[in-house]
Amino acid sequence: MVSKINFIVFFKKLFILIIIFSNSFINAQRGVRIGYIDMNIILNNITEYKKSTKILDDRIVQWKKEIELKKIQLSQFQNQLNTERVLLTSELIADREIEINDYANEIIALQEKRFGPNGDRIKQRKKLITPIQDQVLVIVQQIAKEKKYDFIFDRSSNIVMLYSAKNYDISDLVLKRIQIKEKIKARNQKLNALKNKN
Repeated sequence: MVSKINFIVFFKKLFILIIIFSNSFINAQRGVRIGYIDMNIILNNITEYKKSTKILDDRIVQWKKEIELKKIQLSQFQNQLNTERVLLTSELIADREIEINDYANEIIALQEKRFGPNGDRIKQRKKLITPIQDQVLVIVQQIAKEKKYDFIFDRSSNIVMLYSAKNYDISDLVLKRIQIKEKIKARNQKLNALKNKN
C-alpha cells in the first residue's frame, strides 16, 4: 500500500516535471519577440500633447520675460547708484548696495524657482505632459500583451538601435489607438454639450 502511494506521488511529480519542461521547450522554440516605438513621433501626433506643450512653452516665455524685466530693473538701480554716488554719503551708498545685492539675490532665487532642478518648469511639465506619456505607455503595454511581445524599446530614448526593421515598429498602432480614444472623448464632449444646451 505504501509503495503504491509512493508510486502515485512519484508519478505526479514526474507528470509536473514533464509539463514544466514541455512549456519551457515550447517557449524556447517560439523565440523572443521584440518591438519598438518612437515616442517623439507618437507624442508629436497627439493633439492633447501639442496643446500641453504650447501651454508650457507660453509659461516659459512669460517666466523669461519676468526675469528679464527684473534684470533691467537691477541694471537701472545700479546705474542710478553710479550717477548719484558723488552726491551720497558712504552710509547711503552702503545701504543702496545692500538693497541692490538683495534685489540681485531675489532674481537668482526667482531663476532657481522657475528653471531649477525642482523648479516650476519641471513641475508644470510633469503636470501637463506626464499623464499623456502614461497613456501612451498603457497602450504600449496592452499591445505588448495582445501581440505577445517580450520587449518593446523606445527608439527615441538613449538606447542605441543600429538597425531596426519596419515590421517591428508599432508606433503607428499605438498612435491609432490614441487617436481613437481622442475621437471618442471629443464625441462624448460634443454630446454632453448638446445635452446641456437642451
